[in-house]
Amino acid sequence: MTNESLKIPQATAKRLPLYYRFLKNLHASGKQRVSSAELSEAVKVDSATIRRDFSYFGALGKKGYGYNVNYLLSFFRKTLDQDELTKVALIGVGNLGTAFLHYNFLKNNNTKIEVAFDVDEGKVGTFIGDVPIYHMDDLEKVIAEQQIQVAILTVPALAAQPIADRIVQGSVKGILNFTPARLSVPSSIRIHHIDLAVELQSLIYFLKHYPTEEE
Repeated sequence: MTNESLKIPQATAKRLPLYYRFLKNLHASGKQRVSSAELSEAVKVDSATIRRDFSYFGALGKKGYGYNVNYLLSFFRKTLDQDELTKVALIGVGNLGTAFLHYNFLKNNNTKIEVAFDVDEGKVGTFIGDVPIYHMDDLEKVIAEQQIQVAILTVPALAAQPIADRIVQGSVKGILNFTPARLSVPSSIRIHHIDLAVELQSLIYFLKHYPTEEE
């Protein structure tokens, strides 16, 4: 079962990992069932939206009972493809890239940074955490060998498009772009842009103009 086959709205798809994370915490605490109101309080999404999100997947709960935590957790694990490891490459081992490598993602789900790339000869051949750092010259070769599916770009903005041009020729199907550059990629590649400066400016704007509303 995939999001594409279900044709769910993108806004709903973006909320699914929030639900999954909270359900994992509930499961770890031994809780057997949860109401939409409890979910709403935890993930800061209103109850009506949660019920509508869940309705796209059929009858996941029962009126007056709520939702079975174990069932929901299993369902969303399969929906989010958490039974299969997604291999990630991090490109650009600066301050932000290094932070990602120390964090990695396997501790929360089946997503793992397998390899990293940089042009700094002092970093090439070393490890951060258990992630080996390769030279940018080996980008296409290593990505193909490791069957990398997702790339995180934490490089200077001017380098982002040339790097994107190189990696989309192989196994990479998704890019998480932390640079200000707006990248042009084939329609078969999914790209999410995360511009921290823009997000900060947006936050400050809402603080000034909508001080009592929650975004």
